[in-house]
This record gives sequence, structure tokens and C-alpha cells, in this order.
Amino acid sequence: MSELRILVCVKRVPAPGARITLTADRQSIDSKNLGFATSPHEECAVEGAIQLVEAHGGSATVLTLGAVEADEQLRYAVSVGVNAAVHVTHAGLTDGTDFDAQATARALTSAITSLEAAGGAFDLILFGNESADAGGFQVGVRVARSLGRAIVNGIKHIEISDGIVTARRESADGFEVYQLPLPAVLGVKEGLNLPRYPTLPGRLKSKKVEVLVVEADRANGGLTTLSFDNAAEVVVQTTMLGKGPEAAPAIVDLLEELGLL
Repeated sequence: MSELRILVCVKRVPAPGARITLTADRQSIDSKNLGFATSPHEECAVEGAIQLVEAHGGSATVLTLGAVEADEQLRYAVSVGVNAAVHVTHAGLTDGTDFDAQATARALTSAITSLEAAGGAFDLILFGNESADAGGFQVGVRVARSLGRAIVNGIKHIEISDGIVTARRESADGFEVYQLPLPAVLGVKEGLNLPRYPTLPGRLKSKKVEVLVVEADRANGGLTTLSFDNAAEVVVQTTMLGKGPEAAPAIVDLLEELGLL
């Protein structure tokens, strides 16, 4: 089999576990004190691409759509072993405006088509199963359909042999196994692998790499954001039943109340 060309599409998202604060008009996230990272599913997609290239030869490219700050996520991917980076952007992104799933898919499809026209088709395109912020489960499917390629989501195992990618995902009864002819698209889930950490040479390489910038047309996706709302916070109250042996009667009373005695 000839050397692989793999593309990984990633998204810059608020760091998992961070406390999300909204702006006063509830139209966007207040990011002044917020850390950002690559969406966790996509971190595994990056690692998966690197492992496939290490096994079969070829190159892995990382691509993102976002404002100038998303350059950080691209360079991080390079620092762990990705070969090249592409930043799809638009002037409107500088004001904090986000693309919805439909507009994102159109912009990515246009960028991928241009990259393939210049360098040949990507054998495999990897997406995260869903982004950590929006969780829409749409972009990868829309891009694959626009490109006329098969896609399977929820993937936790990938093998490539003789122009066929074998992908496995978990199901209620065990595993589902799919075989797709290349070129193909996969949506991978966290747990596919354990992402590696950057090395010092990788950090230095990421600072020097030339990121290819592609301008995207600002297209209306068809969805309109009305406002954001934070989920209700669950407050857990802890009651001390006592300390030492004197707490035993209170524990017995509680177990009786719960019907456990």
C-alpha cells in the first residue's frame, strides 16, 4: 500500500471542566479568564493519525476553522507529531462570531477540496465524534456527504490494510465492525488511544512550522442563535452525622430511614 495521506479536523473549545460564564447579553461565552484546548475526541483523532502514519508511512495534516487564537491548537498537534497544519479562517471570526454546523461543514468542505486539488486526495479524514462545546454530531457527517465518502461515527479502533479501513465501535451487545474502502471519513471517540505529550524537539518544531491559512467564505448555515443559558447548578449539601463511635446511632437511624435495615 502506498503511503497514507491523513487529515484530522479539530476544534478549539473551552477546557473541559472549566466554569463557563456568559456575557451580559447571553450571546456568547465570556472567555477573559477561560482556558482553551483541543476537543478531547479530536485529541485521540490526532494521536490515531500519528500512529497510522508511523505504521504505514505518509503524512498527517491537522486542520481547524476558527479565529486567530486557534493557531495554538494547530501548533500543539504539530508538537506531538503531525506533519502540517491548515488554518481555515474568515474576517468575521475575529469578532467572536461562531459558525454553525452547516456553515462550518461548507467551509471545511471547500478547504479540503482545495487541498486535495493541490496535493491529492486524503486517504482518511478523521473528526471527533462530537465537539466538547456544541456537541452537535453534525460536521463530520455533513463534510463526508459533501465529499461523497462513507463515514462511520463512534469509532474506538482503526486498522488499514490493502486500501480498506477496518473500524470498530462499541455497541450494547459488544462491537460493530465496519470495512470501508479508502478514501473514507471516520468520527472517533475518546478512548481510541492515549494521546501522547509533546517532546522538546516537537515544541521547537511547532514554533517554526508554517501554518497554511485558507480564507473561508462566510456562508449562512441556516441556524440563528437566540441566546445561551447555563445549565442549572446542582448543589450538594453534606451533613456530618458525628465523629467516632458516637456517630454509630445516627448511621443506624439513616440506614433504617433508607430502608436498608
